[in-house]
Parts: sequence; C-alpha cells; structure tokens
Amino acid sequence: MTKKHNWLAYALITMVTWGIWGAFSSTPDYPATLTYVVWALSMVPCAVVALANIKFKLNTNPKAVILGIGVGILGAGGQLILFEALKHGPAYLIFPLISVAPIVTVIFSTIFLKERVSRLGAVGIILAFIALVCFSLSSKSDDVAKDNLWILLASLVFICWGTQAFVMKLANNHTPDAESVFVYMAISAVLLIPVALLMTDFSQPINNSFNGPYLTFGIQILNSIGAFALVYANRYGKAMIVAPLADALAPVMTTAISLVLYAHIPSIAQILGIVSAISCVLIFSREN
Repeated sequence: MTKKHNWLAYALITMVTWGIWGAFSSTPDYPATLTYVVWALSMVPCAVVALANIKFKLNTNPKAVILGIGVGILGAGGQLILFEALKHGPAYLIFPLISVAPIVTVIFSTIFLKERVSRLGAVGIILAFIALVCFSLSSKSDDVAKDNLWILLASLVFICWGTQAFVMKLANNHTPDAESVFVYMAISAVLLIPVALLMTDFSQPINNSFNGPYLTFGIQILNSIGAFALVYANRYGKAMIVAPLADALAPVMTTAISLVLYAHIPSIAQILGIVSAISCVLIFSREN
C-alpha cells in the first residue's frame, strides 16, 4: 500500500482509539469541564511527536497557521459548547443531532472541493450514516430537557464539528505536512483551557485521586491519538469519505467493548448499525 492510499489505515486508527475512548470516557469521576482541560493537555505529547516527525520545522505560512488554528478552534470550541448544551437538554436528543455532523462535511466537500466518489463509494457513505443513526437511536435516557436552548447549542456543535473536518482538508491542502496542522490544533485546544476553567464550578468537590485526573488523562490520550491519525486520514483521503467513515465505526468499537464489559445483548438498531458500519469499511477499502 502506498503512502497516498494510507488514508484508510489512519481512519481505522481513529475508529479504534475513539471507539475505546468512547467505551471508557464516562469511567473517571471527574467534572466535564476539567476533562476538557485534561484532554487539551493530552494533545501536547502528540504535538511533540508531530513536531519531531518534521524535525521541529513548523510550517509558519500564514494560510496554514490560520487554517490550522481554525481546525482546532472548531473542534475544541464545539466540545465546550457541548458541555453547556448538556446542561439544558438530554443527551439522548443532543448526541443524535451532532453525531450526523459529517453530512456538513460531505456537502461542503462536494460544493467547494469538488470531491466525487464512485457509486459504490456513495453506497458506503449512505451505510455510514445509517450506522450513525442506528447507534444514536439506540441510546436511552430518562433526562428531560430544561428548556429549548439545547437545540441552538447542539446545532452549533453540529456545525462546528461538521465544518472542522472540511477545514481540516483545506488545511492539509495548503500545508506541506499534516503534522503542522495537528500542532496548531493542539495550540488552539490549550488556548481555550481558561474558558473551560471559568465554566467549572469549583464550589463542588473535585476528585483528585487516581480515578480522577490521572485516569482521565489515560483515556483522553486515546482521543488525541485518534485526532492525530484523523489529520493524516484527511490529508490522503477524501474528506467526504473520511468523516462519515471515522464517525460511523467508532460507535461500533464502543458498542462491541461495552457488550463484552457489561454482557449486554445488542438491540436491533445496534445490530443493524454494526452490519452497516462493517459493510461501509469493506466498501471504502476498495476506494482509491
């Protein structure tokens, strides 16, 4: 396999790391806003590896800097908005909305990047969205929305994350290396740490034992590794394929791990989602 075609391998790394991250992300007893801080800091070692790969010669072209920072702000900003959205509405309504954010990527990539896929590839994209919807619909919660503000906030997250993948592709197109894009993403995440701290209610007790910040870091580093691989996937592959592929298969990994850990029998929707996602990756493995 040539380096040009390694986009699928990178997308699968994202799927695996994000899948494991999703299965264990709720394990630590730690505030969500401080989890953001830990996640932002976990981007730093990955950024150091990225810099080492390019011999610490960071691309400082203005367009590359602006696009790289834009990718980071859209991703990290969306994460912070998500925390606020969850204060106003139930997760079972919010996550189905934001989980299909790749449709924004597909639309933008088709219109602005003129990306095209074969008929078989189009079937793969459809299967990816079917998988996303199936896993979203399979989530249950007894939460009740406090007000309608969650709709606006969740929509902002949807737009941020869908646009992020598109801008990531643009950044890769204007930067000679994917590493610089990731470094600017990490910088953006760290710059938003003060905002997360301001959103934190320090009047509440905070767990500082091992299963607090330390376990959180061990889990969040998987998210950062997945994001690093996603930059490469978008560099070598089509954004309109990479985005739905990564987002569709991560829930499959999460569900599979959860089935083993909790001996849970999957619902019909989950089974359909798993079948759709596996079919999706088999199709995309044939896309050049």
